Amino acid sequence: MTVMSLKLYYHPLSSFCWKVLIALYENDTKFEPVLVDLSNGAERAAFLKLWPIGKFPVLQDETREWMVPESSIIVEYLAQHYPGRIRLVPDDADLARQVRMRDRFFDLNLQVPMQKITGDRRRPAGQKDPFGVEQARAQLCTACEMVESEMGSKQWAMGDAFTMADCAAAPALFYANLVMPLASEFKNAAAYLQRLSQRPSFARVLKEAEPYMAMFPSEDRK
Repeated sequence: MTVMSLKLYYHPLSSFCWKVLIALYENDTKFEPVLVDLSNGAERAAFLKLWPIGKFPVLQDETREWMVPESSIIVEYLAQHYPGRIRLVPDDADLARQVRMRDRFFDLNLQVPMQKITGDRRRPAGQKDPFGVEQARAQLCTACEMVESEMGSKQWAMGDAFTMADCAAAPALFYANLVMPLASEFKNAAAYLQRLSQRPSFARVLKEAEPYMAMFPSEDRK
């Protein structure tokens, strides 16, 4: 039996977990997926013991005895210690900084407001935050306008090379499209999402998430 050095604690609907899964699949990195159900008391307690903040994803490298939280840090860790043919973080310092900037852009300006909008849908009546949702939608729209302008002449976020920035863009744009369909106003962004969705690594992530997509709160609750 092969003993896996890497364990990924994740949930198949988590957008930040998707980013790491894409990075792992891009380079066929061997790992053990550990699906954590936070509604299960025992699984939640075990996960909080590993990472008290309680957010996904978390990578545990048993060979190197490292616990690595946070999606961007995990992808950088993989690029350093488990590199493959796809250089997700360039060796050139200036290019690497541009990749990190775009990675943070997708996380902070698409994923965070998207999560605000969908999170509000889960709130009970009387505890919703319509003003916060309005602000999040405005931020999401501004970010999509920037993606629209940026992706008019590029295949991937950095041009011809697929990088960590694209790992971040894929889940961010996928979920943004569910919240605010892109095709009508943001054709370049929609085309970029289509290219990402056809990438084998992301296609695999989407296939694995299919059984769980019914859990996604697709409509605002009044």
